[in-house]
Amino acid sequence: MYKRVLLKLSGEALASSESTFDAEKIARIAEELKLVVAKGVQVAIVVGGGNIIRGKFAQKMNLPRVEADKMGMLGTMINALALMGGFEQNGLHAYMQSAVDCPKVCDLADNRKAIEKMEQGYIVVYGGGTGNPYFSTDTGAALRAAEIQADAILMAKNGVDGVYTADPDTDPTATKYDELTYQEILDKQLKVIDATAAALCIDANIDSVVFDMGDLHNISRVTDGQRIGTIIHR
Repeated sequence: MYKRVLLKLSGEALASSESTFDAEKIARIAEELKLVVAKGVQVAIVVGGGNIIRGKFAQKMNLPRVEADKMGMLGTMINALALMGGFEQNGLHAYMQSAVDCPKVCDLADNRKAIEKMEQGYIVVYGGGTGNPYFSTDTGAALRAAEIQADAILMAKNGVDGVYTADPDTDPTATKYDELTYQEILDKQLKVIDATAAALCIDANIDSVVFDMGDLHNISRVTDGQRIGTIIHR
């Protein structure tokens, strides 16, 4: 059983087909995390910004990469605020930090304060990515997981129940891996996690578990140590 985890959520996990935010989805995530925290598991979250801005939009706008990435960082901060507020409305204690210094909104990322809050039963929600352009949310998740000495990164995916040899939507012969190393991910070019994030996880000896977000009970199952999805390790 994992004792401290970092849950990586995409921005799309918070949205519906009609709206940027889906209150029911956020409430369901909160209810599942209540069960996880009640078992003594400490939880931090890194959230993406894909429900607010995506790379394709930036390309259509012909935005320079640096400006587009800054927009993405701000999008993740909006999502982190939505999660924090939604969690508190549903009976959880939540606390937000960001790599982007915005003192009227939240505290600056501080691993010691984050650990202190998790030990008090708070869900720590991170926005702002790494605070720098050219780094993905994967890298932001790996960085925060290393800082708080997490046992594992839980990579919740939309409609994908693990890592496959190829895209199962386009290749009927694709098969799922139960277990991989980070080096195998890079060697096979499986595009599950970027090279910078993989290097951080290797150095910090942090597992990653890729699983389907469609069944929210999978979060509890993973923290209980059940073998679902694909485990990536050093």
